[in-house]
Amino acid sequence: MPHFLVKNVRCASLALLASLALNASAQDSRPPFIIAPTVEGMLLCDEAVAQPQMRSIDEAYTYCRRRKLDGAPALSRLLDRLEPGGPRGAVQVGYTATLQLLGLYRSTSKGWAIDPARVDEFLGVISKVQRPVVIYFSADHFDSIGPITEELRRDPRNLMQLRDGKPLELNYFGYRIMPYTLSTDAAIPVNKYRRDALNYVAQRIKKLPKTVQSRIVAYTLAGELHHMFPDFENGMGAYQDIQVTDYSPASVARFRQWLRTRYQTIEQFNTQTGLSYASFDAIQAPSKNIRKEKLTSFGEHYDAFADGTLPIAGWLWDPNKAIQKLDLYVDGRLVGPVPYGLNRLDVYRAEAAITSPNTGFRHDLDYSGLLPGRHLAQVVATSGTSRYQLAEVEFVVVPRDQGRVASTQRSEVPSLKNAKALSGVRSWLDMPKPLQDVYYNPLARDWNRYRESQVYDFLSNFHQWALKAGLPADKLYSHQIVPNVNSSWNPHLFAAGQTLSGSAPWKQGLNMYGGATDSAWLRDFMARNKITDYGVPEFNPQQWKRNGVHLAAMQSHYDAGARFISPYYFSVIPDRFKGGAEHGVNRMELRPDNPKDGSDRFYQAIVEYARK
Repeated sequence: MPHFLVKNVRCASLALLASLALNASAQDSRPPFIIAPTVEGMLLCDEAVAQPQMRSIDEAYTYCRRRKLDGAPALSRLLDRLEPGGPRGAVQVGYTATLQLLGLYRSTSKGWAIDPARVDEFLGVISKVQRPVVIYFSADHFDSIGPITEELRRDPRNLMQLRDGKPLELNYFGYRIMPYTLSTDAAIPVNKYRRDALNYVAQRIKKLPKTVQSRIVAYTLAGELHHMFPDFENGMGAYQDIQVTDYSPASVARFRQWLRTRYQTIEQFNTQTGLSYASFDAIQAPSKNIRKEKLTSFGEHYDAFADGTLPIAGWLWDPNKAIQKLDLYVDGRLVGPVPYGLNRLDVYRAEAAITSPNTGFRHDLDYSGLLPGRHLAQVVATSGTSRYQLAEVEFVVVPRDQGRVASTQRSEVPSLKNAKALSGVRSWLDMPKPLQDVYYNPLARDWNRYRESQVYDFLSNFHQWALKAGLPADKLYSHQIVPNVNSSWNPHLFAAGQTLSGSAPWKQGLNMYGGATDSAWLRDFMARNKITDYGVPEFNPQQWKRNGVHLAAMQSHYDAGARFISPYYFSVIPDRFKGGAEHGVNRMELRPDNPKDGSDRFYQAIVEYARK
C-alpha cells in the first residue's frame, strides 16, 4: 500500500476512535433516562387496605388522612418490582406524581383557602420515596373534582363558551371535566386560584431538603391545554357540524383586538380578505354553517373546512414496503407529498391482520387558491419505477354567493395502475366524502389562528407563573397533546399547534399513545420543529400483536435524547376499590395480568428495559 494511503487510513482510524470516544463520553455525561410511570393511589395507606370491611376508596383515603398515613410504602414496593435494588444505571425507574392544583382548596369562613395538609401529604410521599419523580401540576379541564369546582362552574368568566353562550357539559369515561377559560386575565377567579396554588406549592418544594429536590426530574405544566368540543370522549375526528370554543364576550373582544394588531386598519382587512366591514367592532367571530343558516356577511361562515384546508386522508397497510412514497395531485398537477405512517389505532383494533397502528396518511390541501368548480384529488403511490392510484375523490369549491358552479373539464394523472395490484397493499380513503363542498372564508382562517394563540398565551402565562414562583427553568416541561399525529383527528377542534414549537420558552412535553410512541412521522415533526430536549408525560403503545414493540418504542426515545417518559398508568389501589366497569382508560392499567391493549407486555418491557 502506498505510504500516503497508509497515512490516510491511520488518520481515519484515529478520527474514528476519537469520534467513538467523544460519543461514549457524551453517553456517560447524559443524565439517566427516567421511566416515570403515572401511579394511581399514591396517597392510599397500607393500613386502610388491610381492613377488609373498608369497601370505599373515599373512606380509605379519609382513614389515611386522619392518621397522617400515605401510600409511600406501596409506591416503593411497586417501583422496586420494576427495578429491583433502587434507581441506578443509564435507565432508571421513578414515578409521576400528579397534583391537581384546584383540588388543594377547602372552604373556610373567610372563603376558599389552600389546605396545607393536602400539600403535606403530597410532599410527604415525595420525601419518603427514594426515586426520581416527575411532578405534574394539573390545572386543565381534568382538574375538576375539588370542592371549589362547583363554584367556579357557576361563574361564566371561568369557562369557555360555545356560540350560544353556554359552556360545554363534558365528561371523559364518567369523569367530569371542566372547559376552563384560556384567558390570561389574572382577575378571573379560576386563574387566581390556579396561580396562587402553583406559587404556594412551589414555595413548599423550595423548602424541601436539597436531596429531595434533586430527585425531581421535571415539572410538567398545566396538562393538555387546548380548546374544547362536544363529545370529548369520541369527537376528536368530527368534521361534520362541528362546534368549537371560545365565543365568550371577552374572547370575541380579544379576537377583534387581534385582528386590529394583524391588519392595522379595517381598510387593509377588507382589502386582504375581500370582506366588507365598517369597523373591527362590527366583526363577529365566524360561527354559522352557510349550508344551513342565513348569514348577514360571508365572514360569519364556519365549518371544518372554512379556513381553506381540506384533509385528503385515509389509511394504508403495506406490510411488504412495496410503496416508496405517496403524492397528491389535484386536477392532474402535483401538489406535494402525502405524509404517511401516522397513528390509526382504530384500524389496528379493527383489522386482525394489521400489526402496526402507523397506517394513516394525510395531506391538508390548501384549496384557498383554487377556482370555484369541481376538482379531482388523486393520491398516487410510487413503487419502483411505476405509479399507482391509491385513491381519488372529487370535491367542489363553491363561490361565496353560492352561485352555480360551472362544469370543468376533468383533468387527471394519466396511465396509473391500480394500487390493488401491489402485493399485500390495502388502503382506504376516509376524507373527504365524495363531492364535499367547501367555502373558503379568510376570517375563519384568522379565527383558527387566534384560537391557537389563546392556547399558546395561556401556557406561556402558566410557564411565567412557574418561573416567578422560583421553579428551575431547566425542569419546566409542557404536557401537550399532538393532534396531527392521529391522521383521522380534526386539529382545528384542539387549536394547540402553536404550543408545539421547539422555539417555545418551555421544554416540550409531548403525550404519545398508540403508534405515536414509535413514529417516523413524529420524529420528523420534532426535527422540523427543532424539538430536542423533551419529555413524554403520557406514554402507552397500546399494542399486542408483535413482540418487541414496547422495547423499541422506549429505545427510540432514549436514542432521541428524551429526559423521561411517563408510562400511563400503574395503580396501587386494590381491585375491590375500583368497581367492575371497564372503559378505555382502565384497559391501560399496566400489570402482568392485564392483556388488554398489551398492558401486560408493556409491564414486562419496562422491567426488562430498566436493567439497561
